[in-house]
Amino acid sequence: MKGIFIRVLALTLVVIGAVEVLGAQEVVDRIVARVENDVILLSDVQELSRYQLLVDGKSESDAAILDRLIDQWVVLTEADTARFPHPTDKEIERGLERFRNSFVTPQEYEKRKKQSGLSDAEVKSMMETQLYLSTYLDSRFRPAIQIDPKAIEDFYQNGVVPRAKARGQEPPSLDAARDYIQEALIQQGINEQADRWLKESRARLHVEKFMNEGTK
Repeated sequence: MKGIFIRVLALTLVVIGAVEVLGAQEVVDRIVARVENDVILLSDVQELSRYQLLVDGKSESDAAILDRLIDQWVVLTEADTARFPHPTDKEIERGLERFRNSFVTPQEYEKRKKQSGLSDAEVKSMMETQLYLSTYLDSRFRPAIQIDPKAIEDFYQNGVVPRAKARGQEPPSLDAARDYIQEALIQQGINEQADRWLKESRARLHVEKFMNEGTK
């Protein structure tokens, strides 16, 4: 999956037996950042922007997306170096199915996908990348996460109960919600540790950005 960051932009024109002069070619892609010896292209930023539109209905600024791609480079580089296994086709399909089911109807999913401009193959490729990233971070940081029982109780009293009452629903019992709350707190801990690790890792990288100020 690291290939999206190390592609070299090149346009080769092969002319056999041609006598006419070719006009200037419009450049439709360019390098927007260098990370160590690799590059990130404008097309990479645009692809992640479209994926965010599909998932969230909106996308971040190009500058914010570029920062996410640099973070992805860090994770992908370490995961590849560790020979971390990539998701299987079945795991990718399960991820796609869960994602499609998160929409109210299949038609709503197709509508959002059309708005994003992504093909089925591109959605599958992005899903594979995101699964690879999240699974690696989970395996790296989950073992160190310890959840205090009081934190579960606090989350229940300050989060689950008020949210249920705000919706006019009877809140589940603490025992019924315990596993859900513990997993939510674990994921929060993983995100916090991953953020610290990425910040420290980026400080050691040689990064050059070439994003135009006029980008969104």
